[in-house]
Amino acid sequence: MHSDSPVPNYDAAFGALADPTRRAILARLATGEATVSELTAPFDISQPAISRHLKVLEQAGLITRRVDGARRPCRLAGGTLEELEAWLDGLRRNLAANYDRLDAVLAAEIETPSTPKPRSNPKE
Repeated sequence: MHSDSPVPNYDAAFGALADPTRRAILARLATGEATVSELTAPFDISQPAISRHLKVLEQAGLITRRVDGARRPCRLAGGTLEELEAWLDGLRRNLAANYDRLDAVLAAEIETPSTPKPRSNPKE
């Protein structure tokens, strides 16, 4: 994590990413900056609804908005997505390490199988 960047709010970021409209907005912004009206065009929802989605994305640190005269173009924010990716990569590495340990245990079991215990005969 960069020392000058704030700690990302993972709950807010994952909450924002949970909505398919917001993910579609982020996908669009991945291709470049866009205004609210440009972001509204492909959706069958109102501009105020898109603005509410943008507010959630902005509060989660996933996008930024700037003033350009009468326009307020949005763009992907640097940092938060990278922090989420780094966090998820850590989980992936831990999961892979767990699978590696399981593979080692299973391989050792195959090489030295345990001998079955003799069954006791209750009739004897």
